[in-house]
Amino acid sequence: MAELVSLWIYLAATPLFGLTATIVTYVVMHAAYVKLGQAPWANPVLWTVLTLVALLALTGTAYPAYFAGAQFIHFLLGPAVVALAWPLWQRRAELRKRAAALGLAALAGGAVAAGSAVAIGWALGLTPELLRSLAPKSVTAPVAMGIAEHLGGIPALAAVFAVLTGLVGALSAKYLFDALRIAEPEVRGFALGTTSHGLGAARAMQVHPDAGAYAGLALGMQVILATLLMPLVAGALERVAR
Repeated sequence: MAELVSLWIYLAATPLFGLTATIVTYVVMHAAYVKLGQAPWANPVLWTVLTLVALLALTGTAYPAYFAGAQFIHFLLGPAVVALAWPLWQRRAELRKRAAALGLAALAGGAVAAGSAVAIGWALGLTPELLRSLAPKSVTAPVAMGIAEHLGGIPALAAVFAVLTGLVGALSAKYLFDALRIAEPEVRGFALGTTSHGLGAARAMQVHPDAGAYAGLALGMQVILATLLMPLVAGALERVAR
């Protein structure tokens, strides 16, 4: 017991705490996820986040102290996203044939995802600042933060909305697709990547390689479309409102 206490004191005082806690928690949750047959409700990202939040609260660890170690994992998000290009390269011939349809689907999906969120928020009486933070919810979190800041929203809230959107999609997509009788992995993956960005793409990749490839494509297309079009649409709406 004394050795465990000494180890805890050492880890808690160094950046190793955040890194070790994140890796160990995720490995345990992923093992449980596999053991449970990869059930959507057992998503390892969700349970890792909840476990880490509880751990930080119970130990009184400030988030900056935790992130001092976790930032090393955060850095790997960039290479992980870039790696999604490989399955797209393997399917480049079929993607060329479907380029027009995929472009229209991405545009329509992104418009519905952002428009429906803003419309529901407006109906519930949310402030303009919150609506601007909510608009990019279906774009991957780092990009959503940048878009929200440009629109006059709150970047931190945009990140929260984006993560929650991804988790909801990863948890519920299978049941929704089954209810709608959508079986094609390409369609499932593209829809999931469009609405639930990285977390949805990760879930799609675990289920089927084609679903994962199309989810990665949809994620990238939403980043480009949202970055280019959301500021233009927001500016146009403000001019009309005046």
